Amino acid sequence: MNKLIEKGKKNAAIKAVEENVKKNMVLGIGSGSTVVYAVERIAEMNSKEKLNLKCIPTSFQSHQLIVEHDLTLVSLDQFPEIDLDIDGADEIDMDLNLIKGGGGCLVQEKIIASNSKKLVIVADFRKNSKKLGENWKKGVPVEIIPISYVPLMRKLEKLGGSPTLRMAQAKAGPVVSDNGNFILDVDFGVINNPKELNMKILTIPGVVDTGLFIDLASIAYIGKEDGNVLTLVK
Repeated sequence: MNKLIEKGKKNAAIKAVEENVKKNMVLGIGSGSTVVYAVERIAEMNSKEKLNLKCIPTSFQSHQLIVEHDLTLVSLDQFPEIDLDIDGADEIDMDLNLIKGGGGCLVQEKIIASNSKKLVIVADFRKNSKKLGENWKKGVPVEIIPISYVPLMRKLEKLGGSPTLRMAQAKAGPVVSDNGNFILDVDFGVINNPKELNMKILTIPGVVDTGLFIDLASIAYIGKEDGNVLTLVK
């Protein structure tokens, strides 16, 4: 199964890059395991075809990927309008709404996505659902200001969620985001109206942002078990 999953990821990433990356583009480079394959293909094309690409990272991981593959690293300050953002997802519904943030980079990812002309998602078949929450069982990531942790847990419970503070694996205590914040993983079960839920969460003081990406993705490339790639277009 692992080989099938990795093959699906790689095929989806390669197809997404080959169909969307053009010369002189400013690219947003997302986070996650599937994006690694995308960056590898971008670097190959850039080297052979001299595409003159400029890349903006969404996380420490993607920053390192850009540097390691000898791509040109730039910032959002320099290029506030991005031509194309390539990113992964934890779950994708039929309307191309997403759950993201399993890797803890949701705020930067959403900033880059919202300033991009086109958001392209690459993922494997496990991430494809009719509704958010069907396959992804770890909940909606919500980045919060640390001081608001206890009252926010209570308020999210009143919204019907079951929140858990994300704990670090290699140190005692909670995960701290690149922005110095905590992350709650909030299980809402199957989400029938992700747009409404997102707005309700965002109105709570102390919430920085959510891992619900609503009306941002334009196209998704899903690597299937048989090696083919399913393309979903908004």
